[in-house]
Amino acid sequence: MPLSLCSIGTECTVKKVGGSAAVKQRLNEIGFNIGTAVTVVSSISGNIIVQVKDSRFAIDRAMANRIMI
Repeated sequence: MPLSLCSIGTECTVKKVGGSAAVKQRLNEIGFNIGTAVTVVSSISGNIIVQVKDSRFAIDRAMANRIMI
């Protein structure tokens, strides 16, 4: 299931990261690694705010569709 379908407040585990090599590398750099726990904090007008470890990031829905949980 893609991260974009995860409900707010739910902690999920990253199972797979898709996209081009550059996209995978960028997501890996900010903490979206396989096995990492992520929490959806909020969803506002197409952007999703997620918490990874001790940091929060805003990603667009297209990027969230590439992250499988």
